[in-house]
Amino acid sequence: MPHTRTLLAIPLAVTLIGLASASAPPAAKPAADATLPLLVTRGKAPAAALLAREAPWSTTTPGAPAPPPDRQTTQRPLWHFAHANRPTADATAPGTDGNPAPAAGTEPDNDGAAARIRRTDHFRAGSITKTFIATVILQLAAEHRLSLSDPVKRHLPGLFRDSDPEDRALTLRSLLTHTSGLADYYTTGAKGPVPLTPTEAVRTALALPATTPGRWSYSNTNYVVLGMVIKQVTGRSYAAETARRILTPLRLSGTSFPGTRTTLPSPHGRAYTSEGQDVTALNPGGAGAAGELISTLADLNRFYAALLAGRLLPMTQLRQMLNTRAAQGRYGMGVYPQKLPCGTTVWGHNGRISGSYVRTAATRDGDRVLTFRVNTDERVDPALERTLLAAQFCPR
Repeated sequence: MPHTRTLLAIPLAVTLIGLASASAPPAAKPAADATLPLLVTRGKAPAAALLAREAPWSTTTPGAPAPPPDRQTTQRPLWHFAHANRPTADATAPGTDGNPAPAAGTEPDNDGAAARIRRTDHFRAGSITKTFIATVILQLAAEHRLSLSDPVKRHLPGLFRDSDPEDRALTLRSLLTHTSGLADYYTTGAKGPVPLTPTEAVRTALALPATTPGRWSYSNTNYVVLGMVIKQVTGRSYAAETARRILTPLRLSGTSFPGTRTTLPSPHGRAYTSEGQDVTALNPGGAGAAGELISTLADLNRFYAALLAGRLLPMTQLRQMLNTRAAQGRYGMGVYPQKLPCGTTVWGHNGRISGSYVRTAATRDGDRVLTFRVNTDERVDPALERTLLAAQFCPR
C-alpha cells in the first residue's frame, strides 16, 4: 500500500459523462481525459476511470469553510466522469505484451477483465484509509481527549517493551507523520494482505529492523497503532468512530470498513493483481486501519473537498495536518503534497491494495478535486500519474 505535456493522439475512445445542474453551463472537457487512457495503454491496466469535482465558489481564505447557504450561489458543483478500458479480446491480464487498442463502453460479462469501471462502483481504497484515521485523531486532539505529543504508551501501556528505543521515541505525532522508526509489518500473500490482528502486526514490526526515529519512513504499522489508540480513547473501534464522525455527517454512503468481509458492495467491477489473478474477493483484515477502506469515486472526492475546506477540522488542526516539516517535506498527517510542473501544489493520498490502485488529489482550498483509479495493483508510473494530475490542475 503505498503513498503535462501535449500528448500525441492515441487510438482509444473514452466515454465521458458530464453531470451538472440544469441551470449551469456544461463543464469544459478536462485535459485529463486525454491522459487517462495512458493508464490502460502504457500502464497496462484493464480499466481506468476518473471523477473530477469543481465547486462553484471560491473561499477567500485557504482552508476556510464553505460560505453559509444564504451567501452561496445556487449553482451546484460540477462533476465530470471519464473511463477507458481494454476491449474484450484483450481481457486476459494486466501484464500482457503488445499495445492493444482499448475501446470504451464495451460490456463483456462480469468476469471479463475489460468490463468498464462505472461511476458508482465500489472499490478498495487501500492507504487512503490513513487520511480518515488521521482526521479522527486530529478531531480528538481538538477536543483535548489526547495530545499529539502524547507518548503512545500513555494510551496503550504494554504494547511496546519499555526497554525498546522505539517506545521512548514514540508519540502520536511520530505515528501520524511516519517518523516513528517503526518498521512496516505489511506483507501480502497470493490473495491479498496476510491476516493479522493489530497486536500481531505490531509484534511483526518489532521483529524487523527499525528505521531511524525522526526521519520519514512510510510504515503501515504507524496507522494500525493509531487505530488502536482511537479505540482506547473513545471506547469504539476506529471503524465505528470514523463512521460516526465522518461517514454519516458527510453522507458517504458508499464508504465502509469491511473488516474481514471478503465481498465488495454492489455495484462493483472486477479486481486483478499485476499478474492477472482475479482478487475481487479479498480479506482486507490484515490492512486494518492502514488500508481496509472501501469507497467510491464520488465519496472520496466529497471527503477530501470537505476536509480541505475546513468542514472536518478546526483551522489549528488542519494546519497541523498539512505541516510537512517533521517528515522533511514528504508527508503531513494522513496526507501529502505534490508539486506539479506548473507550480501548483495538490494535497491528497494514494492507495494500493491487491487488485486496486487509487489516487485522490485536491487544491488547498478543496474547491477542485480529482480521484482516479485502476482495477489492478500494477504500480502506476509516477511520471504518468504526475502528468494526469497536471492535466487536471495546471492552467491551460
